[in-house]
Amino acid sequence: MKAIPKKLALAVGILAFATSCTATSDSSTQTQPSSKVTQVTDSAKVTTIKIDGSSTVYPITQAIAKEFQADSKNNAQVQVNFSGTSGGFEKFCAGETDISNASRPILKAEMEACNKNGVRYYELPVAFDALTVAVNPQNDWAKDITIAELKKIWEPAAEGKITRWNQVRASWPNRPISLYGAGKKSGTFDYFTEAVVGKVRASRNDYTASEDDEVLVKGISQDPNALGYFGYAYYEENQGKLKAIAVNNGKGAVLPSRQTVEKAQYQPLSRPLFIYANFESAQKKRPVKEFVNFYIEKAPKIVSSVGYVPLPNEGYYLDNVHFYNGKVGTVFDGEAQLNLTLGELLRKQAKF
Repeated sequence: MKAIPKKLALAVGILAFATSCTATSDSSTQTQPSSKVTQVTDSAKVTTIKIDGSSTVYPITQAIAKEFQADSKNNAQVQVNFSGTSGGFEKFCAGETDISNASRPILKAEMEACNKNGVRYYELPVAFDALTVAVNPQNDWAKDITIAELKKIWEPAAEGKITRWNQVRASWPNRPISLYGAGKKSGTFDYFTEAVVGKVRASRNDYTASEDDEVLVKGISQDPNALGYFGYAYYEENQGKLKAIAVNNGKGAVLPSRQTVEKAQYQPLSRPLFIYANFESAQKKRPVKEFVNFYIEKAPKIVSSVGYVPLPNEGYYLDNVHFYNGKVGTVFDGEAQLNLTLGELLRKQAKF
């Protein structure tokens, strides 16, 4: 990929090789396990792999789970549900699930909950998303929108006050504006509010909210006055029912796409997507270990097929290195990072 210089790829390879020789890291906030994940228990009975979390990551994980279960050699049932990134981490840190889908990094409070319950985890980036702002196809006035205008719409002070399109931009019609967005247990809600409003979880409440992106798609597709936001894959799947708006952060209006994400042009609404895997589950349940390995192997193809941006090969290579070496913890210090590019994510992972 042109956006990743050859020197970076070489550096990543060297760093990754060095990483494979050690299982310690100053970046991790968790106690490192003393050995690699090589001892797993065998069982004749069918193992159930429990997965929950982000609806944004759900299409990737669901597609990979379907392919995994199609192979008769894999003696496991994979249950993939979604309750939002925050909802998923609640279950994951309580030890109720084996894998958590996440559309943002784990937060400090969630890290504390995991540590309190003795849940150690692998943080595995699997894709990039272009968080998409969409309207109904009948909307013939909104072709682009600025970050300042999005803030004007979504900030808490707008509740009950910014209710018509011409209040956002004078040239837009005097029509009611209907809003659709992520529910409060969604990582998309956390990321969008911080990127647009400037403070995480700061949002007006008078909108149709859901952790299920399909609900938002349906609402916007049926409402000519709608505006909403959700993961890019849901736009890709429903382009005939929706219209994406170009987002202007001060450097020109940019539409969401694989190319604009790779070129670091679609900011600040580009973000990495993750799975978090329970260390103990991967150590004690062979099917969990096999599923995670399978996930990393199949992710590049599946990510593209469902409408997200795959990582460069170096990204999945580092996932393999960290998983093989039992590298637990996070490189994000309990905070989401805005304007993160593919190259910056690779550098973070290489230093992990």
